[in-house]
Amino acid sequence: MKLIHLLALLPFIGILGCIGFVNKVEPYVLGLPFLLFWIVLWVVLTSVIMAIIYKLDPANKGGDS
Repeated sequence: MKLIHLLALLPFIGILGCIGFVNKVEPYVLGLPFLLFWIVLWVVLTSVIMAIIYKLDPANKGGDS
């Protein structure tokens, strides 16, 4: 499997795959229950991961055509 596909799989695993392990109200992180903080964290990380995938994608190497 290509690196791009593995990177694209990370948000899915982080949000849906680990939700059972982080399903806790306490501790509070930045004033949010831990579960809500986990979801917000993965939304931000998903944006970062998608930017990395965009930079690594060979289809985006060309100029404006």
